[in-house]
Amino acid sequence: MKIVFLDVKTIGEDIDLSGYDALGEIVKYGFSSSQEIPERVKDADVIITNKCQMNEQTISSAQNLKLICVTATGTNNLDKEYLAAKGIAWRNVAEYSTESVAQHTFAMLFYLLEKLRYYDEYVKEERYVNDTTFTHFAEHFTQIHGKTWGIIGLGNIGRRVTQIARAFGAKVIYYSASGQPAQDGYNQVDFDTLLRTSDIISVHAPLNEYTENLMNAEAFSKMKPSAIFLNLGRGAIVVEQDLYDALENGTIMAAGLDVLSQEPMSADNPLLKFKDSKRLFITPHIAWASVEARTKLMNIILGQIKDYFAM
Repeated sequence: MKIVFLDVKTIGEDIDLSGYDALGEIVKYGFSSSQEIPERVKDADVIITNKCQMNEQTISSAQNLKLICVTATGTNNLDKEYLAAKGIAWRNVAEYSTESVAQHTFAMLFYLLEKLRYYDEYVKEERYVNDTTFTHFAEHFTQIHGKTWGIIGLGNIGRRVTQIARAFGAKVIYYSASGQPAQDGYNQVDFDTLLRTSDIISVHAPLNEYTENLMNAEAFSKMKPSAIFLNLGRGAIVVEQDLYDALENGTIMAAGLDVLSQEPMSADNPLLKFKDSKRLFITPHIAWASVEARTKLMNIILGQIKDYFAM
């Protein structure tokens, strides 16, 4: 069997992939352009990829291809009609990053809520040295305890964030953009209620017809001026110009984003103009990427290949 991993650098070079060696020949490429793919996969039995487009133009040369494994949950890079017509199976991976994304949600919140950038710089700039008092709290911060936390998207990650937020003493409510029935043990509300009453709002939803551009100027205008907004779902759920305006005008207090409408970030993204790190914190789509989550991801895919070929 020949396995071709087209973009191994998307899962990092620190992950042990030695288990794949027992399956046959494995060829790894750091990244692959659409133009490079046909030659690289022409004799592949299995393709592993994260973001490469899998369609007639890229894989028609792969006459031995039986299985495509996507190192992610999303599969919008697969032409599923073409794969079905050619009898090529595909697999994706879900529920590998729940703990990692939940942890990053709180990392972003603490950074913004407790003004950690300011206090780190205050000490490193030696302003605390020989200060007039033992404490310094010029940048005020508050507790999670007693706050209302609104969640958009109550899947595995949303439920895990709920569990942790409740442990901190927050009241948690959620909104289902697709209109799914209320889940037992969770407080479902309408969108307006979530926007108007939440002190913290975090997004953990997929991008679809219900969520695209959901967080726009109208939505931000209904939020509390003291609210913190976090997006760990998909970038296009947020209208980025509207978020910039909401921050610039003080409509909301702060925002943390791990996802953007275009990734890597485009030079004309309006959020690049907002330089106050106490109020805007952006990370480059890393919430999913703890060592443990990436290891679990690749172990799941290894199992999928073994199961498919009944090894």
